[in-house]
Amino acid sequence: MSKTPNYFIVEAGALPEIFPKVAEAKRLLETGEVDTVNAATRRVGISRSAFYKYKDAVRPFNDMLHGRIVTFQILLKDEPGVLSAVLNIFAQSGGNILTINQGIPVNGCAAVTIGAETSGLQLSLEELLAQALNVEGVVRCEILAG
Repeated sequence: MSKTPNYFIVEAGALPEIFPKVAEAKRLLETGEVDTVNAATRRVGISRSAFYKYKDAVRPFNDMLHGRIVTFQILLKDEPGVLSAVLNIFAQSGGNILTINQGIPVNGCAAVTIGAETSGLQLSLEELLAQALNVEGVVRCEILAG
């Protein structure tokens, strides 16, 4: 019978140096900044054996309580470039898009739901909505949840 794992949330400064380095090596591999475990471990200064020993047990904690996740619902005309223009507004304003879900266009319009982390916004949510509404082809833009 396998033992159920126990988890702890510990401030990174209290951990042995190896754990943050393993997490950084995993990040380098996941983002494609390096192609091999060997390259990742060399970059962060740990052995491959230490990486393999801890790789499945170490994960960074993303504290979403300090961020703000907002779900936007947008109705777009079925025209090339409209969604791209809306996404550019999010990018330019400092919003971090987490999810995009687009339905099949019906009657010339498609419903799009965007989940975004908004703690880095350089403008208010109202200003973001106004800019999105000013995009040619945006029929409606509103906050669904958040």
